[in-house]
Amino acid sequence: MTELCDLSAIEARRMIGTKEISPVELLESCIDRIEAVNGVLNAVIAWNYERARKEAKVAETAVMQGAELGPLHGLPIGIKDLEVTEGIITTWGSLLYEGHVPDSDQRSVAEIRRAGGIVFAKTNTPEFGAGANTTNRVYGATGNPFDPKLTCGGSSGGSAVALATGMMPLASGSDYGGSLRIPAGFCGVTGFRPSPGVVPNEKRAVGLNPYSVLGPMGRTVADAALLLGVLADEDPRDPFSKPFDPIFLDPIPDVDLSPLRIAVSEDLGVAPIDNNIRSIFRERVNTIRHIFASAEDRDPGFDNDLHDAFEILRATNFMSQHKERLENQRDKLGPNVIDNTERAFKYSAADVAWAYAAQTRYYLQFLGLTREVDILISPVNSVSPFPHQQLYVEEINGKKMPTYMRWLSPCYALTMAMPAACAVPCGLDDKGLPFGLQISGPNGSDRFVLEVAHALEGVLKRDPMTSRPRPDIAALSVKVK
Repeated sequence: MTELCDLSAIEARRMIGTKEISPVELLESCIDRIEAVNGVLNAVIAWNYERARKEAKVAETAVMQGAELGPLHGLPIGIKDLEVTEGIITTWGSLLYEGHVPDSDQRSVAEIRRAGGIVFAKTNTPEFGAGANTTNRVYGATGNPFDPKLTCGGSSGGSAVALATGMMPLASGSDYGGSLRIPAGFCGVTGFRPSPGVVPNEKRAVGLNPYSVLGPMGRTVADAALLLGVLADEDPRDPFSKPFDPIFLDPIPDVDLSPLRIAVSEDLGVAPIDNNIRSIFRERVNTIRHIFASAEDRDPGFDNDLHDAFEILRATNFMSQHKERLENQRDKLGPNVIDNTERAFKYSAADVAWAYAAQTRYYLQFLGLTREVDILISPVNSVSPFPHQQLYVEEINGKKMPTYMRWLSPCYALTMAMPAACAVPCGLDDKGLPFGLQISGPNGSDRFVLEVAHALEGVLKRDPMTSRPRPDIAALSVKVK
């Protein structure tokens, strides 16, 4: 029998509205699941159950009294520990903020509460989101729900694991070089990277940085879209903020995929891809090519200079955020933050200028591609999940990676084009671990990308080979006894 915590967010919200289930019952089911499996996974690292239980009771009363209900009414929501939460510990995964409890919410969290969501738990992340892993010196590592010894990816790894195991129906995340998409791919859930400004972020240390975005995670595309409808808005504190489009509040429709022209790229022309992952991707795409009007094997036109441009711009942003911490509190910083920040010292203003010009070129190349095709499909990850003690992939297909970031390039190469991109589950890989597809469209095509991803998800779930994989909850629960 399905537990309430395993319901999709869409279904749970519908059943709350029709009085079939109570927000109190749903919250207790989520708490029970956390207590059953979190001991071995370490996805949820802070919570306020006492307050959440009071809010769930208030939500239940509102339903019974026939009050107007928000889109997230009564749904327990997890918040990535990079977002500021009033009354719940916020550490950014750093020893510098161990035990820190804010006295107010940032905008994204406040919007979730305003929409009726019950913010009850924080999910694990690497220090300041640096590195596509989920481990830090405050809370330790989060394990993959399909094998807790392996990485769940990152930096939104705690959210992805919590969703995959039914600890919560929705969770927030963020993405720079793949932090929503990579853990979604490794854990068998959905992560959506919005176009810059769709979800305003007034807390970014570098306001003129379009690469870092907040976004939703869910077990399905429709669930992620539900949360996006709440997070999307206009906020003048974010210079990339856009006027709110009411279409984000509409349910995702079932669209016809048959007229679409798609581009298929195994490696975007620049990303190292494990040979087995490349083979799995080719095999899976071949099962769906026929549903489109055309499916052309085509790269976006990126070149190998993209890696240097990404690393220069990333280091520049880390320097803006962490230079003072590096100088004064280095002993409390982890290796990824130190590495990213110190890289900036070797670059000149001329290097930064070149990187910005290169990024503009990649943006225009991707835009050119999407004028000739409707969507791009590519792999989410370059490799299968690996042991989480290993912070990064050192080699792919026997070739040593030049930096700790290179294995992330199936995601960060697209970040340079500033697209809307959705990671969706596509069965298991050759090692029996989750495999994901990345559906991308040009900047501003968020709703269209979600509609295509939702329709493709419907096709994939009809085939056991490509349907969303589910972790063994009973086995995970047994391990903590």
